[in-house]
Amino acid sequence: MNTKEKAKRTGIIFIALLIIGGLVLMYTGNDALVLATEKKEGILTAEQVKMSFDSVSGRLVKEAVKEGDFVKKGDVIMELDSTDTDLSIAKLKTQIAQMEAQIASTSGTQGINYLKADTDESQNYRGIDQQQAAIQSANVTLKNAQLDYNRKVSLVQAGAIAQSQLDDAEMTLNVARANLEQQKQLLNKLTAVTNGSGTDSIAQARMAAANMANMANDVEALRQQKAALEVQLKELEVAKERLTLRAPEDGKILKVLAKEGEMISPSTPVVLLESNRSYYDIYVSEKQAAQLAEGKAITGTTVAGDREVTGTVHLLTQAPGFADLKNSREKGQSDLSAFQVRIYIDKQDGIIPGMTIEVKDSEFAKR
Repeated sequence: MNTKEKAKRTGIIFIALLIIGGLVLMYTGNDALVLATEKKEGILTAEQVKMSFDSVSGRLVKEAVKEGDFVKKGDVIMELDSTDTDLSIAKLKTQIAQMEAQIASTSGTQGINYLKADTDESQNYRGIDQQQAAIQSANVTLKNAQLDYNRKVSLVQAGAIAQSQLDDAEMTLNVARANLEQQKQLLNKLTAVTNGSGTDSIAQARMAAANMANMANDVEALRQQKAALEVQLKELEVAKERLTLRAPEDGKILKVLAKEGEMISPSTPVVLLESNRSYYDIYVSEKQAAQLAEGKAITGTTVAGDREVTGTVHLLTQAPGFADLKNSREKGQSDLSAFQVRIYIDKQDGIIPGMTIEVKDSEFAKR
C-alpha cells in the first residue's frame, strides 16, 4: 500500500471517529447545556466599579493614585480644576454680605421711623447718601456678573464648561439686576420723603406710615433675595465637593482611564476599581433552581484544597444562550432548561479571585 492510499485511509477513519463521537454525545445528552448543569463550578471574580465624576466637568489637575494601588473608602482619587467654582463662591459670599448690610441698614431705618416719625431733613439726606452708595455697590456687582456671564457663554460654546455653570452665571446676573432695581426704588422713596418735608403734617404722617410699610416689604424682599443667594452658594459648594473624586469603598485600582490635563465630562468613567466583593457563577437544572432563591445562603468548596466557601445567592435567572440549543436536542431532552446562579461569597482569608469554586449536588439535596 503506497503512501497516498495510507493517508486517504487515515482521513476516512478520522472522519468516521468524529461522526461516531458526535452521535455518542447526542444520545448520551452531553451537549453544552447538560455539561453546564452537571459541572457546577465557577471562577471566583472580584466585582469591578467604574468611577466617574458626578454631574460636573472640567480639566483634570490631579491624579492621586496609580494602577495597582490599594485605597480605602473616602481616599482622594482625582481632582478637577476648581478655579471657576472658587471664584463663583467668593462672588456669592460678597453678594450675601452686601445683602446683609442692606437688610441691617433698611431695618435700622425702619426702627428709627417707628420711634421718630418726624425725622429731620438732615437724617433723610444721610439716608439718601447711604442709598446712593448702595446703588454704586449694586452697579459694580451687576457689572462683574455681566462679565462673568459673557465669559461663560464663550466657554460653553467652546465646550470647556458644562451648561449648568452658565445657568448659574445667568441666575447670578438676574439677581444682580433685581438688586440694582430694588436699590433705585429705595432711593426714589427716600428722595420723595425729603422733597415733601414741608407739606402738611397730616399728609407727611401718612407718607411716613406708608414709607415704613414699604420698608417692611423691602426688608422682606431683601431677605428673600439673600435666601436665594444662599441656595446658590450651597449648590456651588456641593459642585466643588464633587470636583474631588473619592473612593466609594475599599479596593484596588485596576485601571486609570484619564490623564492630567484632559477635559473630563460628567459620568465618564475615569478609574476602574476592583472591590473586595467577589462572586462566582454556576449553572443548575430547573429542578435544582426550584430549591434556590435570591438571598438564600449556599456553601461551595474550592477545587484546590476542598475548603468551604460560604456565600449568598444574589441572582437566579434563566441562563443566556441556551434557548437556541433546546430545539437542536433530541426529542427526549427538549424540555430541559438551565438557570444561572450568581453567588457572592462572604469574605474569608485565603479565598482570592481566580480560584475555582464548586457547589456539590448534596448542597441542593439538603434544602
